[in-house]
Parts: sequence; C-alpha cells; structure tokens
Amino acid sequence: MYFLSAYFVGFCFLPFIPLMSSCRSNHVLDGCGHAVLITGCDSGFGHHLARCLDQKGFVVFAGCLSPGGAGAQSLVRQSSSNLKILKLDVTRDEDLQQAKKMVQENLPEKGLWAVVSNAGISDWAEIEWSTIEDFQKMVDVNLFGSIRTSIAFLPLVHASKGRMVFVSSIFSFFYCLNMGAYSVSKRGLEAFADCLRVEMASFGVKVSIIQPGNFGQATNILKRKTALDIWNKLDDEKKRIFGREYIDLANDYFTSTCRVGFKDTDPVIAAMLHAVTSARPKHRYLLVSTMEMFFFSIFPFLPTLLADAVFSLSSMYRCRKEMLYAKRDPQNSYL
Repeated sequence: MYFLSAYFVGFCFLPFIPLMSSCRSNHVLDGCGHAVLITGCDSGFGHHLARCLDQKGFVVFAGCLSPGGAGAQSLVRQSSSNLKILKLDVTRDEDLQQAKKMVQENLPEKGLWAVVSNAGISDWAEIEWSTIEDFQKMVDVNLFGSIRTSIAFLPLVHASKGRMVFVSSIFSFFYCLNMGAYSVSKRGLEAFADCLRVEMASFGVKVSIIQPGNFGQATNILKRKTALDIWNKLDDEKKRIFGREYIDLANDYFTSTCRVGFKDTDPVIAAMLHAVTSARPKHRYLLVSTMEMFFFSIFPFLPTLLADAVFSLSSMYRCRKEMLYAKRDPQNSYL
C-alpha cells in the first residue's frame, strides 16, 4: 500500500526535492472581475480553496452537496458576498444545468475563469470484497461527475481562455491493495484530463491535475469502517478464503496508515492556487512528503516486474499471502 514508498526510498533520499518547489512561480492573476466554480465545497480541499479565492477577490461559485449543511453555512458566514453557494450533486444532470444557469446569471465582467473539479468520494476494500455497485458509485462521482461538470461549463471557460483543474490522487498511477475502485476512478479521470488538455490548447485553455498523497486526516474523505463491517459483507466462500484474522489485520493496518498522513490541506491549496492563478500552471502537481517524492516520481516509469516486486518489501503483503486459505477453526469468526 501507500507506505511502501518509505521502505523503497530510505533515509538516503530524505533531502530529495522540496515539497512545494514546483509552485514557486508568482501568482499573477488578479481575482477582481473573474469567477471560479469549485465542486465539493462542503468540506476538505474545496471548502478551503473557496475561502482562499474569496479572500483574493474572485467571485466564487461554491458547489455543495448540502447547501443547508454545516460546511456550506460556515462558508457563508466566513466569506464575502462574492461567494455564492450552489446546490450541486455532480451525479445529477439537473443540478448541473441549474448551477450553470445561476453561474451565467451572476458572472462578473471578466467571466468564468476556472472550473475546479474537486468533488469526490473515497473508500477502501479489496476487489473481491467489492460489488459492481461499489465501483459504479465511485466512478459516477469521481470520474463521470468531473466529465459532466466539464461538458457543462467548458463553453464559458473557452470565452475567458481560462483554466480547468482536476483533483486526482497518487492512486491514479500507484496501484496497491485495497484501493481498486478508487484507482479506477482516478486513473480514468486523468485520462480524461490529459485528452482535454490537448483539445483545449487550441482554445488557450490550460488544464492541470492535482495529485495529493495521504491527506486523509486533513480532509476526512476516507470512509471509516470496522473489520466487522467488512466481514458481514462477505459471503461464505470469501470468508473461507480470507479468514477473520486477515480482515482484522487489514482493517488495523489501513486505519493506522490513515493516521500518518498530512494533517492540514495547505500544500494542496497552494498547488490549486498556482494552477488557477499562475501564468505558467503545471500539468501535474504531485503532493507528497519530501521522503516520498523520489519514489512517486519514478514509480509510473518502472517496469511492471519491478513495480510489482516493491510489494514484497511489505510485511503486510507477506502476512496476507501466508494467511489466505490458512487452516482455522470454523468457529473462529464473529456471528
């Protein structure tokens, strides 16, 4: 899983590449007269970015799943009148059309400068623990939600020669245990963004992809569940294959991994601001710790045989192999 990078890199690469060295270019765009649409502003990255852009003078259209919820209402209280809350479920075409109408009716003189597709969900499970509905839900929000949003608002961004920004993840290219559905949705999102970038170059529109690492603590996006939740979802055959002991181990490991990530969203917000306001935005912003930067920079280019071999360094992966189909007391499970 995510932690493998630490084993691979080792302390010899600790000073390698400062986290935000790629974002040192000056921000040049004055927010006055420009609008930005952000999806997923109820919490996390979208919430913080909306407040930041409002402070910089942008008209901010903050898409929220629950306009009456605590997150949306705190945005209203802490922001200027330039920030407008939109009811926006990116899986619903009706919401997008209504949001587009409201944006068009409230555009400032310089138009819609940027769309930040941030809305997303996350969950973890091995593929055999998942259903097709689990995959469909993940893809509908993380991939098709961004596609729906882009198609709806691209004509407005054309007019301003602005920006399209997509929040992806390191799991778009780093495959590992437990993140199959999430990786599928984010890899698809980056394929869409790459194709869009090539097409939008003719219109003068720039496209950027944000690739956060472990920001689970900072955003609370990760779905928490117990080993019993997982166990009760499995049929008898899968219970026989995996066993309760391994389910407990996997759940404990994933929970502990979530505790070691970034505790605030500042690096991601800085990258988003750069993508929206810089004269020379990057195509991709990889946002991981200094120690992990080298590993994640080279992982997409490793031969498959070598990339797969990285997992042999993980004690978790070795335990998994030993525990599958292990002989066990049939009574040793939770009823």
